[in-house]
Parts: sequence; structure tokens; C-alpha cells
Amino acid sequence: MKISGIICEYNPFHNGHLHHIRETRKNGATHIVAVMSGNFVQRGDVAVIDKLERAKLAVRSGVDLVIELPVQYSLSSAENFASGAVWLLDSLGVVDELSFGSECGDIMQLCNAMKTLQAVAMSHHDEIINIMEKGYTYPRAVSSVVKGIDPQSAIIIDEPNNLLAIEYLNAMVRFSSKMIPFTVKRTGASHDGTATAGNITSASDIRSRIVTEKSMRLIRRYMPPIWNEAIADAMRNGGISSLSRLERIMLYKLRTSSPEEIALINDVGQGLEHRIYSARMSGSLDELFFTIKTKRYTMARVRRILLSILLGITKEDMRYLPPYGRILAFNEKGCEILAQAKGKTAIPYAASIAKLARISETAERFAGIEIRASDVYGLSLETVTSAQKDYRAKIMIDME
Repeated sequence: MKISGIICEYNPFHNGHLHHIRETRKNGATHIVAVMSGNFVQRGDVAVIDKLERAKLAVRSGVDLVIELPVQYSLSSAENFASGAVWLLDSLGVVDELSFGSECGDIMQLCNAMKTLQAVAMSHHDEIINIMEKGYTYPRAVSSVVKGIDPQSAIIIDEPNNLLAIEYLNAMVRFSSKMIPFTVKRTGASHDGTATAGNITSASDIRSRIVTEKSMRLIRRYMPPIWNEAIADAMRNGGISSLSRLERIMLYKLRTSSPEEIALINDVGQGLEHRIYSARMSGSLDELFFTIKTKRYTMARVRRILLSILLGITKEDMRYLPPYGRILAFNEKGCEILAQAKGKTAIPYAASIAKLARISETAERFAGIEIRASDVYGLSLETVTSAQKDYRAKIMIDME
């Protein structure tokens, strides 16, 4: 048995993801466990369809076990996103390999770039701070310094999947993980690009077409049939989400928050709370986003922060690694993974969020935020769903 771990969002799953799974199997994986973002994703947005549906479809697309990444980690920086996901995989105690996509497709190049980044962060700290004070983001500031030291590493870290891969490697080192890294070279469209290559395009391009065209005609070729059917069904039944439907409650939350309350929110620093508070007069989400955004604060970071304000995710919440692993879906091989992990896990794994909430005060806090996130997510759907859905969630068990 060789168990491989994948960190994903599947928002939605497309042919590029299928290629990744197949290449992971070719590399010897007999079993695959995925840590997947729930109803909110790292770009600061709502997931296009519900997490339980995505988890079910992931199992029917080649994954054997799906574990939910807690929302405070899915709505956070690449470093935190990677830390939470790697921790959940490593804590199972049986995952042999971490498989991820990258633009370069070379583990050695990624490891070298990671070491360069670490060295630059320490030896050129003041220079990086000076660049940031001119209004640039930390990644952009580091990249500009690296270009003058190691041009090859600079090329690598300029690509989003390479940079996320480096964060996975960093997390593995930090946790002294025994997992072996394996990377699959990304093919086709770029991370957020609209260009297509054969039957592959980015998830971002697919989401855009779903929302703007509300038709499956132009996107069918880019997803496996079961995902096409699920998306089409969600379109018919009001199951497609949109961040725009949360506009009024996001504006309300901001207008009723003080600078002191905003300052407690995750990823708010350097006086950003005052800029956000000043933007409370905005009359729309677009106006709000563009009022806050600067060269230093990317649009994705702004969206993540505003959603964290809405959900009440604070800096304090990021002090803790996930205290449990919540199972969203599995098949027969998933059962074998869980059986293999019995007695070896560093944290509890279970399907019931009510059961997991009783583990500790920290677990209760994590579960409470997750339930709140699902309740809010239900308001982003065309057909609003009832509250407390996480308590009634039916975990998908595919034993066919």
C-alpha cells in the first residue's frame, strides 16, 4: 500500500486535476487522500458548488478519502493554507507522499528555490522591508531581491503553483514530515488564465464561464462528465454560488464593526484596519474592494480579510493547528486508509462535526466557525439553503 496525499480545492474539478491524479497513480499510489477547502476558498471567494457535493464527486473522480481544510486556513495566506493542509495529511500518520502540481515539475528546483527564499528572508530583511514600505507585497519584495541573487530561483517563484509548492515543502520541513514530495508538471492554461490547451483550461476560467454565461455549452470539454452533470444540475436547482449575493451582509458587517474589532481579524496589520474602516461608506462590494486594494494588499488578500470579518476569523484562531480532521467523503479504499491510520493519528478524524466539537475548547471554536461559514455560504446560493446544514450533513460513502 502506498498512500499519497493531495491538497486541493476542486473549484471545480477539471481535466488538469484528473491528469494530476492519474500521474500520482502512475507514480505508484494505490490510495489517495485529499485535503480540500470547504465552502470558502483561498482566492477569497465562495466555492462554486457545495463542499459535500465536491467531496462526493472527488471520490468518484479518483480520490479515495476527502478531509476538509478548516475555513480559517482556506481563507488565509499561502503559508497558512499549506501549513493547515500538510498538518492534516501528516497527522494521519500513514501518508507516504505529498503530490502537488507545479509549473516547473522538478522537486530539486523547488527545493533550491525554497532554500534561496529562506536565505534571502534572513540576510536581506531590511532591504525587503524598504521595498514593502514603497507599497509592494512581501512576495513581490522578496522576488525583486532574489532576482539580483539567483535569477533561476526568481523565475520559479514568479509562478503561483511553484510558490505554493514551496510553501508545502516549507511546511513539511517545519513538521519534520516523513512524507516524500512528488510534483506533477502543470499542463495547459496558467493558474488564473483564460487560454486553453486542448481539453484543459484553468478552474478560474471555468468558474467565470459558469457565472457569466450560465451555460454548459462552452465548458463541457474541460471537465469529466460527472462534474458536467453536477454543475448543470446545480444551475437548474439554484445551487451555484456567487460572492455578490453576500454583498449586503458583508457591507452591514463592516459598517457595524469598529477599527479595534477589525484589527483583531486574521491578516490585518500595519494599520490596515483604518483603511478598511474608512471604506465602510462603500455602496457595493466592487467599490469596497477597490477602495481598500493597494500594491501592498492584493485583491485576493482584501477579499479574504473581508470574508474573515464576516465570519469572525481572528488572529487568535490562527494560533492553533487544526485540532481534528473532518471526513467529507470516502470509498472502500478510503476505509482502508482509515483502518491503516488507526492508532497512528496525531489528532482525531471523524465525519460528525458535532462529535469533533466535543474534543476540546479549541475544537469547539473550530467547529463553530465552520458551521457559521456553511450557514453564510447558504446565502450565496441562488436558492438559499437552511441554517445548521453541517449538523445534518450526509457524508458520502461510496462502496461500489
